[in-house]
Amino acid sequence: MTREQKIQNDIRVALSKNNCTVFRVNVGSVRTPDGRFFSAGVPGGHPDLYGFRWSDNQVFYIEVKNERGKPREDQVKFHKMLTKHSIIHGIARSAEDAVKIVKEGLVGYGFKDYGGKK
Repeated sequence: MTREQKIQNDIRVALSKNNCTVFRVNVGSVRTPDGRFFSAGVPGGHPDLYGFRWSDNQVFYIEVKNERGKPREDQVKFHKMLTKHSIIHGIARSAEDAVKIVKEGLVGYGFKDYGGKK
């Protein structure tokens, strides 16, 4: 099974070669001096990658999954919000999927079985 990190790196390279700027999302938890945990980063469900096409400055979001990966409930919720606003996004299981999502301006690609339209 392919590791999601490898797929993510392949996607970043492929989209960059296709005239896009791509950002990887970093999240994590930090323990404060008094022992509490503090979550840093974007809201729950935010896709792994986001960026924009140079041709028209359209924003896109890519959730990276390996061949067996399924979106979590918070990721489906984020997908529904993006769909409501017709934002380009989808689940990419390969660099080819990501390029297709971005080039074709697909909204919700790969979410069909998880409460999505496509």
